[in-house]
Amino acid sequence: MALSAADLQKRHELEGAPDPFPSLSQQSAAVPSQKTTPAPVDTESEEAFPSLASAAPPTNGPANSAWGAATGPRIKASVNRTPVFTDSFTLSAIDLSNTGKDGKAGSLGEVIKTVMAKYKVKVEASANQKARQTTFHVKAESQKELDKAKRSLLALLSPNITLVINAPASTIPSIIGTKGANLKQIRDQTGVRVDIPRRETVLPNGNGHANYNDEEEEPTIPVTLTGPQPLAYEAQALLNQIISSRTSTITQRVRDIPAHILPFIVARRSFFLAAVDYGTVNLTLNAPAREITASGDREAVIRVVELIKKTIETFQTSLTSIKISLPKRQHRLLTGQSAEAVMAKSKCAVSVGKPEEAGDEVTVWGLSSDLPAGLAAVMEQANSKYIHELYLPGPIALSKQLVAYFDYIQYGETLKAAHPNVDIYFPSAGTSASSLTIDLVGDKPEVDAVVKQISELLGKLIGGTRDVTIDWLLHRIITGKNSKKLKQFYEAHNVHVYFPNESLESSTVLLVYDPLSANASLSPDEKKKRLDEVEKEIAKLARDAADVKTEKISVEKRWHDAVVGYGGTTLNAIIGEDNTLSIKVGAEAGDASTEDVILVRGISSDVDRVVKEILKIVEDAKNDEIVNSYSTEFDIDREYVGRIVGSHGAGVNKLRDQLGVKVDVSDDFEDKEKDSGKKKKATHQKSKVKITGRKENVEEAKKRIITQVDRLADETQEILKIPAQYHSSLIGQNGKYAIRLEEKYSVKITFPRQSAENGESKTREQLKPDEVLIKGGKKGVAGAKSELLEAYEFEKENNNVLKFTVPTRSVARILGRGGASINEIKDNTDTQIDVEKGSEDGGANTTITVRGSKEAIAAAKAAILEISEQVVEEVFETVTVESKFHRGIIGAGGQGLKDIIAKCGGPSDPKLQAGLIRFPRQGEEPFDEVRLRGEAKLVAKLKSELEEIVANLRDRVILAVEIPAAQHRVLIGRGGHNLNELQNKLNVQIQFPGSRSYGQIGEPENIADFADVDAANIVKVTGPRAAVEKAVTELKGSVKAPVPEGPSSTITVPLKYHHAISNQGQFFRTLRNFGVQVDHSAQPAKQSTPARPAPSARIDDEVNPNEPEWEVAENYQDAEEGDSVWTIKARDQAGLEKAEKLIKEAIGNAARLSHVGFLTLPDRSAFPRIVGSKGANVARLRNETGADITVSRENSTIVIIGGENEIVAAKDAILKMISTPGRGRRQD
Repeated sequence: MALSAADLQKRHELEGAPDPFPSLSQQSAAVPSQKTTPAPVDTESEEAFPSLASAAPPTNGPANSAWGAATGPRIKASVNRTPVFTDSFTLSAIDLSNTGKDGKAGSLGEVIKTVMAKYKVKVEASANQKARQTTFHVKAESQKELDKAKRSLLALLSPNITLVINAPASTIPSIIGTKGANLKQIRDQTGVRVDIPRRETVLPNGNGHANYNDEEEEPTIPVTLTGPQPLAYEAQALLNQIISSRTSTITQRVRDIPAHILPFIVARRSFFLAAVDYGTVNLTLNAPAREITASGDREAVIRVVELIKKTIETFQTSLTSIKISLPKRQHRLLTGQSAEAVMAKSKCAVSVGKPEEAGDEVTVWGLSSDLPAGLAAVMEQANSKYIHELYLPGPIALSKQLVAYFDYIQYGETLKAAHPNVDIYFPSAGTSASSLTIDLVGDKPEVDAVVKQISELLGKLIGGTRDVTIDWLLHRIITGKNSKKLKQFYEAHNVHVYFPNESLESSTVLLVYDPLSANASLSPDEKKKRLDEVEKEIAKLARDAADVKTEKISVEKRWHDAVVGYGGTTLNAIIGEDNTLSIKVGAEAGDASTEDVILVRGISSDVDRVVKEILKIVEDAKNDEIVNSYSTEFDIDREYVGRIVGSHGAGVNKLRDQLGVKVDVSDDFEDKEKDSGKKKKATHQKSKVKITGRKENVEEAKKRIITQVDRLADETQEILKIPAQYHSSLIGQNGKYAIRLEEKYSVKITFPRQSAENGESKTREQLKPDEVLIKGGKKGVAGAKSELLEAYEFEKENNNVLKFTVPTRSVARILGRGGASINEIKDNTDTQIDVEKGSEDGGANTTITVRGSKEAIAAAKAAILEISEQVVEEVFETVTVESKFHRGIIGAGGQGLKDIIAKCGGPSDPKLQAGLIRFPRQGEEPFDEVRLRGEAKLVAKLKSELEEIVANLRDRVILAVEIPAAQHRVLIGRGGHNLNELQNKLNVQIQFPGSRSYGQIGEPENIADFADVDAANIVKVTGPRAAVEKAVTELKGSVKAPVPEGPSSTITVPLKYHHAISNQGQFFRTLRNFGVQVDHSAQPAKQSTPARPAPSARIDDEVNPNEPEWEVAENYQDAEEGDSVWTIKARDQAGLEKAEKLIKEAIGNAARLSHVGFLTLPDRSAFPRIVGSKGANVARLRNETGADITVSRENSTIVIIGGENEIVAAKDAILKMISTPGRGRRQD
């Protein structure tokens, strides 16, 4: 079969190939950029600017080789580059329509000035009138500004175009990326708009159903690119890279696996996965459909699927079976995990009938030698648990009511939650059995408990259930309009009303007298009375809802599809959203005499409406058939049929979509010739074409087909001699260059496709490896031939290939981290470079292939060899560094290593620093060996520096010194000044208890000497031993001798007086002024002052909101009982005696405070007058009344504490103060 342009992408590697077929009709096309300009450019030179310039922006180079560099580049390629960054590109035409203002086109000069001012670059333009091209030369001080300016010029001067990429549906998530990351990167890089339709708006196939098989082509999603032409092509190349990297996975299914073989296949899942040598495969099971789905890498999936199919074939011939009879209840123990247990134990599978089937037969499958063990395992499993069959009370109608009720209330889940170790199997209400049973599986005591619970509920349900027949079409109306009434039925009669699911189309409504409610009656008469009342009400609701009728319409079967519509869409539209109609078409109507009928049932008004609509649809279908019944027939030569029909019917499908006609092609002539025994030449064979549809459209379709046949009759072909090495470049990435020629000249271009075995052509035409076939109209063939030969000459000049080898050890450095070095060489020399995965000479050398012009190839080779030669001079060294020192040497963010490299005269570039010093990763052996790699002198310096650092770290010690905690603050100093000064002076670290790093630095080596010392007094010092010992000596010298203790005494204080004496700490601050410290043996856990009592007024008392409120409570009524011993320490005897006197007076004063009064004012407006200037009035009241007065800052309540008479006197004084009219200022 000929290799069409659309298939060429599958046979050639086309990354980075230039476009040999520029479209003369398109306005702008960028020539591949050149990063350096070593000589002035002659814009009139045909050699410098050939007419067949690239029609797309430079595409990305080929995918990176599998070689990688874990450490990144340390030696950059020394390619000669000028200090000023330059670039040049050519546009075949310029579009200035979008550059002006007010709808007017701008000028080229204005565009260049704008770009120069915005990006600080220099732009020169020169025109080649002969080639109709304009060349731009751009100079900049940085590569970044150069790229921005070039991209801006291309966007401003190129026409906007729209490209469409049909991406496989499975690649869309990869194109979008995580949270749209990939799509955003493409948009930001190219400035091109990328539109991807929503999933629900795209149909996988032409008929709107995703029904393609694994062997069929995956459906595609159209991705639209809109933007400047060269940038749009660049975005297209980026998307194609993503698509090509994501189409290597497939999904295949093994369907219709025999039921008795499926368990054996499932059990061998690990065996199938182990057969995958490389790649990944995921196997999933769909047990009900008896199919296994394999997805993953293409080759691995194909291998696994073939192995599964072979295994199935083997089991079909080797498995035998034996049948035994077991009671139906024991079948429960031979399914699911129990069947898997039988398989694991005996290598046999067991299958049982469905629960609703009457038979008790059990089948055991396996190899003949395994069947005895299988039978034993089945019997053991069948008797492994206790099974009880609980028969539901009859008759069968009652049993079904009970089953339905259990299903409505989800009683099985309730029982399972209460008895998790018992498996409960309820029967189906739709079964045809004469009796129904509930199967219970588990330990006998727990099963008995479940039986008891179910039996109790059954006893309460007897006489409490009833079926009521109501047309199912009315259920939604009743439940929608009368939902409140249904709830009232339960509240008034204790009866639940259960309507069946609409999808069942069941007219049976279940009424249940709730046995679980607290007020449920056990009397059968009471239950019957309540059910009768509810049934009467339900029947009334049904009569009020609507009248239901059935109407049968006579419609011929051939019009049924028009009524139903595609996928039932028309029928759904007729029924509407309310879904209170039932429409049965043809055989579904249940009329055995004919299928030419449609049955409509529902509410009368809806039935009348639907009947009218169906009859109108049938009438319209008949009219359409009359309108589209015109047809014509004519003959065409057989040789043109394939081109008329098109690939996969594309040609006739296009006519169908555009003109609404049906095109049929038949070979009746050939059949007649065979029947008559005549033989004619193939050139005279005819095919009959029949076109059906509207007359005008049929005539237009006939005209188009005849025109195409006439054009094909003018078709010719020509074979070009082009060496095979240039074919991939001429085809282009994804076949785009060849496709462009085919579309431009309406021709078909066929490149040879050789067999891997003998090199013979595999195409329909017998082509040699260096032949290219062009077929089409004479004029089109001539044009395509001319461009193809010109492109071939261009490729001969610019597509030279050079292969050479480099030492394998230098490949990582040549590639650089993430391919940075090799990509830089590609960009600077404008070449394609491939590094082969395989190596020669037993792995010593690796082959590198370079493609491009002769000069570019030479420059790329020189750059690569220069890196390779430098790698040879590297040396390797190791330094033993204990793992406990690694983190400290590396430093935060690797800063420690950077400082070491800088100190030894190493490079400052992080890329070049990477890999000079490599510490072992966690879990890597040997864990204490640090590797050095690089230039010999630098490695020697690094080794010496590391050894010195490690020696200092090994001498590092941790010593403890006892410093009283009371003196820590003095030694540290304000802001750590004293501590930092001592640390810097002696080059040590001093950690005081409580610091963040105190617990991380380890145990001091002399900690045993401080076993009896309080941990709060132990200070750690770390550093070199000599410095640490000196620091310890200085710290000890800084410790001040303890002050001799003064006199002390103790006083017992009741806990309830503590807060009153403390006065929020003021009392103890007063004692400290005398040089007295107080320690307490205990402190109260809560305040002793009681909370404000609730008002005592009655609810019917009249309350004046403007009057103050007064409540009194006893003080200390909720206070803690007990005493606290206060230890008093003083500097001298006089201070001690004074403190004792003050404490005793305070105890007496606290005892006097027997009551607490709460005075609540209407608002806080009088508070300033009560407090007075700086609290003068409150202080005066305290002195006059002897009561403690606290004015709240948060509410309008004043708290007064003192004796009963004292608080009353203070309250009266406050009320008198606020009742006296205030004055703004004092009057004389």
